[in-house]
Amino acid sequence: MKVRVLGCSGAIAKDCRTTSFLIDSDILIDAGTGVGDLTLDEMRCIDHVFLTHSHLDHVAALPLMVDAVAARRTQALQIHALAGTISALKAHIFNDVIWPDFSRIPTPEAPFISFHEIVAGQTLQINRKLLEVLPAVHTVPAVGYAITSGTGCWVFSGDTERNPAFWNRVNQLNVAMLVIETAFSNREKDLAKLSLHLSPVVLAQELDCIAKDRNYPIYITHTKPAETDLIMAEIQKFDQTSVSGPNVTHDIRWLRAGQEFDL
Repeated sequence: MKVRVLGCSGAIAKDCRTTSFLIDSDILIDAGTGVGDLTLDEMRCIDHVFLTHSHLDHVAALPLMVDAVAARRTQALQIHALAGTISALKAHIFNDVIWPDFSRIPTPEAPFISFHEIVAGQTLQINRKLLEVLPAVHTVPAVGYAITSGTGCWVFSGDTERNPAFWNRVNQLNVAMLVIETAFSNREKDLAKLSLHLSPVVLAQELDCIAKDRNYPIYITHTKPAETDLIMAEIQKFDQTSVSGPNVTHDIRWLRAGQEFDL
């Protein structure tokens, strides 16, 4: 299974693209601005989009991608999301005001997109890949995901704050790599808590939930471009004096658009 990072920034700026991951060639996890780096042929090959939540940085490219390749496809693009996320997309994007309602175009019987409701804890099989919907804690209904093709799991926290249920499940999985958000620096920790995001000091507490017998690379995503260097410096500092104890050192790395991982 190949994971391609299309975008992993918490906002836009030069060379900064918002959240989107391509799994093999057929599954898109979130549809942020990073989708715009795909070719038309690559976009056409995507059959499933799994959204973590409805915020714009995670769905901004979805209506544009559908418009770009709909005429080249022979079946509806399947959009999988929580009920609340689907309701938000229908009300605020695919509403014939902001964007055409492609769930009824060209006809209600044969539309360009179809919506499919998911729930936390659900497992789906997509072309020899197992995808599990993980809980997230955010200001709108939100989830994370774990995906495997039979070996280790690629795990994505989605946008979240403190999340005990997430770790309860992740500690039961064979994790090959974890992608976890840290949107704000410690100087903005109050704003992070208010908006239900992580800051380095809270990330340290979250990583303390990892089972002591588990060790896997941890990639930091969703940093604000203006604070990325500070966030990573603060994370590096806490990791050198891990709250998990003197014998625990996490393998923490910064996720970058364009990276590819074979799992």
